[in-house]
Amino acid sequence: MKPLIILNFKVYEESSGRRGVNLARKLSSIRTKGYDVILAPTLPTLSEISHKVKLPVFSQHADPVGLGAHTGQVSVDELKKIGVRGVILNHSERKIPFSTLKKTVELCKKNRLVTVICASSLSEIRKVAHLQPQYVCYEPKELIGGKVSVTEARPNIIVKAVDIVRQASPRTLVLCGAGIHSKADLGLALMLGAHGVMIGHAVPKAANPKKFLQEMLL
Repeated sequence: MKPLIILNFKVYEESSGRRGVNLARKLSSIRTKGYDVILAPTLPTLSEISHKVKLPVFSQHADPVGLGAHTGQVSVDELKKIGVRGVILNHSERKIPFSTLKKTVELCKKNRLVTVICASSLSEIRKVAHLQPQYVCYEPKELIGGKVSVTEARPNIIVKAVDIVRQASPRTLVLCGAGIHSKADLGLALMLGAHGVMIGHAVPKAANPKKFLQEMLL
C-alpha cells in the first residue's frame, strides 16, 4: 500500500464554501504515483467535492445514526450515499465519548467506510486500536496548528504508537499529525514506522497550496 496523506480542510476561511471547492479542484489536479492523497473538506461542501474531484473524500466527523429523525447529526448512511469514502473520528477538536465512538465505527464498517480514529496519547491509542479501525492517527493536541511537527517533538512516541497498534490490531495502520508542514516531516514519519500523515493548516493556508503539496510529494 502507498503511504497515505489526508488533507484536513477543517473550517478555515481559505478552505470553506466556494473557496474550498476551488481548493479541492486545484489539489486534485496534482498527479503522484508515490502516495495516496485524500481530501477531508468542510461538511457543507462534502457532496459537491465528492462529485467534482477524482481524489477520495473523507468526512471530518460522523454520528452513529442512519437516515431518519436525527436533526443536526451527520448520518453515516448519507455519507455513503453521497460518495464519501471514509470518516475521521475523535479529532482533538471534536472528541467523541468512547461508547459513541464504538457505535460509530461499527456503523461505518457496516457501510464499508474507512475509519480514521485520532488519539492524543499512548493510552488513548491503545484503547481505540481495539476498535480495529483501518487507521489510528496520533495527534498531540498541543502541537496541532503549530510550527513544530510531531515528528520533531515526539519521534519516540510515534515508534511506540506503531508498536502498540501492531499488537492490539495488526491490520490497523498508524498515521501521525500535528504541525506537519514539510517533505522532511513526511519522510521522518514514514521512517519512524507511520503509514502516512494528516495535514491541517499547512496546505489551505499556504501562499500557493497546489505548489506546496506538489513539492511535498516530489
